[in-house]
Amino acid sequence: MNHPDVREELHRLHLELPRNGLVTWTSGNISARVDGGLLIKPSGVTFEALTPEGMVHTDLDARVLNSDLSPSSDTATHAYIYRELPQVGGIVHTHSPYATAWAATGQDIPCVLTAMADEFGGPVPCGGFALIGGEQIGAEVVRVLRGHRSPAIILQSHGVFTIGRTPAAALKAAVMVEDVARTVALAFQLAAATGTPVLPIAPADIDQLYDRYTNVYGQRPAPATPNAEVRP
Repeated sequence: MNHPDVREELHRLHLELPRNGLVTWTSGNISARVDGGLLIKPSGVTFEALTPEGMVHTDLDARVLNSDLSPSSDTATHAYIYRELPQVGGIVHTHSPYATAWAATGQDIPCVLTAMADEFGGPVPCGGFALIGGEQIGAEVVRVLRGHRSPAIILQSHGVFTIGRTPAAALKAAVMVEDVARTVALAFQLAAATGTPVLPIAPADIDQLYDRYTNVYGQRPAPATPNAEVRP
């Protein structure tokens, strides 16, 4: 029940948050689903001070199971998402600056880049405002992302939540959402300065790009050779 491998992975992945400019001071967290609940960053601990052993184990009602440390203030949010979305194995929360700037405007990040069509399958949706500390944020994340192709959501006046089958997949989405948020913000600044429009990608093209990225891009296992001779 100690989950040493998951603790090591979470420690390593947490160090990627400041390395990629997604967090400041103690803000932000990553969790992983484990048997009997989740592991998550302790509250108010700097990333430099994190240890694998310090990751807090809670059940899926956010109750601490075996730790002297208090879990992240977002634990109830993570627990709610895991309860409602059984396919999710990892969750990342950040206040990365460009994505959070979009959240402050209360609008989706429009799909104007092929990288967005690839990773998010369309715009990055913006959910409504919810207070920190309870399950309200989790409920909003689930409401918006259930059945949605995007693994990322920005919450009005708050920040970013990303989900994935693994914590590493959720972290990739968090890195990508900040990257495209910055580029799209710069595109709108350039458009305003030059009087030219920012051009959306047509829905049919988004579908084709998403399908290629999801089902063709990257390495695939080599097909098994039928009737191959097995040699000792």
